[in-house]
Amino acid sequence: MWCMNSQDFHQETLQVSALLEDMLALRATVIDASTALIEGFTGSGAAPVDPALVNLAHYLCLRHHDIRPLQRRLMRLGLSSLGRLEGRVVPTLDAVIAALAALAGRQSPVAMPLEEEFFRGEARLEEASAALFGRPPVNRRTRIMVTLPSEAAAGPDFILDLARRGMDVARINCAHDGPEAWRAMAGFARAAGAATGRDITVLMDIAGPKIRTAAVQMPDKKSRLQPGDRIRLVASGLPRTCAEVLYSAGVSLPEMVTRLSIGDRVRYDDGKLEAVVESLGDGEAVIRVDKTKAGGTKLKPEKGINLPDTALGLSPLTAKDETDLVTVIECADMIGYSFVSRPEDIDLLDSMLARHGMSDRTLGLIAKIEQPEAVRNLPALIARARRRGPFGVMIARGDLAAEIGFERLAEMQEEILWISEAASVPAVWATQVLEDLVREGIPTRGEMTDAAMAARAECVMLNKGPAVGQAVELLDRLLARMDEHMFKKTPTLRALKSW
Repeated sequence: MWCMNSQDFHQETLQVSALLEDMLALRATVIDASTALIEGFTGSGAAPVDPALVNLAHYLCLRHHDIRPLQRRLMRLGLSSLGRLEGRVVPTLDAVIAALAALAGRQSPVAMPLEEEFFRGEARLEEASAALFGRPPVNRRTRIMVTLPSEAAAGPDFILDLARRGMDVARINCAHDGPEAWRAMAGFARAAGAATGRDITVLMDIAGPKIRTAAVQMPDKKSRLQPGDRIRLVASGLPRTCAEVLYSAGVSLPEMVTRLSIGDRVRYDDGKLEAVVESLGDGEAVIRVDKTKAGGTKLKPEKGINLPDTALGLSPLTAKDETDLVTVIECADMIGYSFVSRPEDIDLLDSMLARHGMSDRTLGLIAKIEQPEAVRNLPALIARARRRGPFGVMIARGDLAAEIGFERLAEMQEEILWISEAASVPAVWATQVLEDLVREGIPTRGEMTDAAMAARAECVMLNKGPAVGQAVELLDRLLARMDEHMFKKTPTLRALKSW
């Protein structure tokens, strides 16, 4: 049996004591620095301070420090849990401090947190998820959201089949169809919930000022854009081509063309093509293609356009959105809010809802995080939205990648998950989940890995497609298995059966 000699024991005690002092200093810094943030989050009202926002402030202040060297010193002692403290910042610091004090033979200046207190952040997140999405299914904690196609309004069978396969949330995209179809879809979702004995909730996603291509003109239907090709974007009227510019497209928002500057980047169809503004004319802009996906990219109507360098100054709510909100109030459990970027945007939506008589209940709100400004303002958006009722964020990975670049997307989607967990806010993992399976019936290896990682969110969104029912079934099984292995960032270490 190995035994430490007195000199080694003394040296070890000194190192543990030094580590304890460093942890106490970190705790004091986090709490002191968070005071101003907490006041900013909660305002000057007399309402009780939201513990989730307090924890968010602690987390933001902690993450301003590089604690990697500290973590390595703790790991050697079997004490490192700082990498999984999103939902419990101070309780984790206190637990480590109390353990270090015991190792150093000193009285701990803080109490070891009780188990209920330590895991209270997880409980808050589960409660927030149930308030937003409804009760979880019995076999998994992560919900499955499905975007409904137009044919879902034709009869009850399509939605009932999805519900039986595992769908938890029916998403209605208000950029398509109309009030009559939306009412039918919502009614069928309610009926499916009653038939299956489960909560099938309805999210209605208002369109916002989404920039899309309108009518297009090109050499022939098989033509594909390649690097070096030019596209003329027209603010109004029909698209037109010439010998030097063989492709042209109208746009859904004329302001997009008139506010471009030479050198601005233009991304098309979730980044499948990237171009740069080469010249400007009266209500026109010519862009030169720099990058496309392999084999080229087709120019089609109704495809999204992103402008990462152009300040458009548009309101996140349009006249169409205000008209659509009448039906949303009638039919939805949640509103999907596109292009929300500032806390004031949430006030704008609430004012519009109030004008249309939304006073007897509070609709859940899901803020779609798809622009750099929304990422920067995420803590302030969360603080404002948590005061109004059930709230979640959607990581709109398609538009977000087109805005910040694919290189930064993987990192940013992780950070959004961390910030959301720290604030006990449910997150939706969206865009192109199992896309090949939904469209073609066979998934790719990369899609399966992406879907497995989506289990760290509280909800996963599937888009419409011929094989969406098959995708729901697969995702239902996959999320249930991943729940046995992971909770958020924490491996739960279920017994392995393969070896």
